[in-house]
Amino acid sequence: MNKIIKILTVLSVVVLYSCSKDYLDTKPTASTTTTTVFESVENIALAINGINKLMTIQYLESQGFNGEGTIKMWYGNYPGNHFFVNLTGWSSIINGEYREVTTSIYLYYPWYYYYRIIGNANAIIVNVEKATGAQADKDFVKAQALTYRAYSYFMLSQLYCNRWKDSNSGAAPGLVLRLDESTGEMPLSTLAEVYTQVYKDLDDAITLYTSSGKSRQYNYDPDKNVAYAIYARAAITKEDYSKASTMAVNARNGYPLMSINDYRAGFNTPNSEWIWGSFGSVDENLYYYSFHAYIGYNSNSSNVRLYPKCISKELFDKIPATDIRKGLFLDPAGYTYTTATGVAGTALKARAFQLYPDLYSTASPYAYMQFKFKAIDYPGVGNLNHFRSSEMYLIEAEAKYRLNDIPGSQSAMNSLNKNSSRDLAYNCTKTGTQLLDEIKTYRALELWGEGFDWFDLKRWGDSVNRKSPTDGGNFASVLAVTRDPAYGNNWTWLIPIRETDYNPLID
Repeated sequence: MNKIIKILTVLSVVVLYSCSKDYLDTKPTASTTTTTVFESVENIALAINGINKLMTIQYLESQGFNGEGTIKMWYGNYPGNHFFVNLTGWSSIINGEYREVTTSIYLYYPWYYYYRIIGNANAIIVNVEKATGAQADKDFVKAQALTYRAYSYFMLSQLYCNRWKDSNSGAAPGLVLRLDESTGEMPLSTLAEVYTQVYKDLDDAITLYTSSGKSRQYNYDPDKNVAYAIYARAAITKEDYSKASTMAVNARNGYPLMSINDYRAGFNTPNSEWIWGSFGSVDENLYYYSFHAYIGYNSNSSNVRLYPKCISKELFDKIPATDIRKGLFLDPAGYTYTTATGVAGTALKARAFQLYPDLYSTASPYAYMQFKFKAIDYPGVGNLNHFRSSEMYLIEAEAKYRLNDIPGSQSAMNSLNKNSSRDLAYNCTKTGTQLLDEIKTYRALELWGEGFDWFDLKRWGDSVNRKSPTDGGNFASVLAVTRDPAYGNNWTWLIPIRETDYNPLID
């Protein structure tokens, strides 16, 4: 039965939208196909599975673009402050040098990917009421489609729009808000209008989830907690701190923080605090181009064997010795390694294999190498997390700090770090800017490798400041750059030429 469902998952995407030279073609292959897909709510539920699958498939005939995993790795991890990989040939991407190159596939990919999800969601939102089936079922799948649309517009806004603090209260240009099945010319909405739509979609989704009385069956399906989690992340980015705090608490309800054993299990399988993720299995993966094939320490892919992913030395040095998260990275203290690259010396390499004997036999360990992410099977099989309760505690802590609820902020930090047993010696007593710095440090640590680094720096207006070994860091010299918030169009990706050529109403 599971295999049948997986096959139908793929087919539901294929029948919804035909391949086309026009990347915004959201017209079905034929009217009979549209009738078939939307004739019953059961079929629409399969279409939702199809959108789930869109988050983990290959795009643009490129082996590297793998859905949401690419967004996390190339757009969140690589350009940030705390994620080192010795890919000096990728310095243009890692250093953020494509944001104004409107013909670049790297600039185009997120636009293409998220608008494809939006197009599929729009088709469901527009057609669901015409389908046969119980109203509760219709409410639930419509809520899921609204959740997907809200998430996609929010993610696009982080990349292609100014940070909120630089947007003149949202008056700056936003996105093309396509809310139905039309693909015609449309001007840009303002950033404020984008957030208004994201909020509305989430409010509507939460109402429909509630009225349906239904709950999801699998972690990869959106539900009300997922809508709350997206709301929390969007609100903290919009500097809407009261709403961010409320939604963060709502989102983590029913999702207690994971155990220490689960924390050390490889971040590849849903556990108590996974609010939302994407499915991965041996018979449904992208092989050497999946997220875990880029990061899982035990993968046999060259992306890992030769270029393991490492934490920055600066962040590692901030982790207390009592914190279990420090043990997820290869500590080079007392060992030798090639300073310029990070390649472990003989003794440190032996230490890595002793600690983690499931390292692939030809792996080349590095100082500060990560052991947080592990593949379930070769080359990179694993479920992919999108939202965890940990993030919700961090959002609450930051929101309450901004609202001058210092005890509330400290309590959220203690709940995450001490009460969870991540660090039994932890006790947050800091105030003022020291408390904010503490929150930022623990966001970097707790969410390391999960695609947040660059997005956090952008919304805060903080600089990228990577240090070479000469200056006390561990980044290769070509990657040891400083990028202030004004660099590269204020860290804002330009709209791709494929959109502006197609849509002349964009100024």
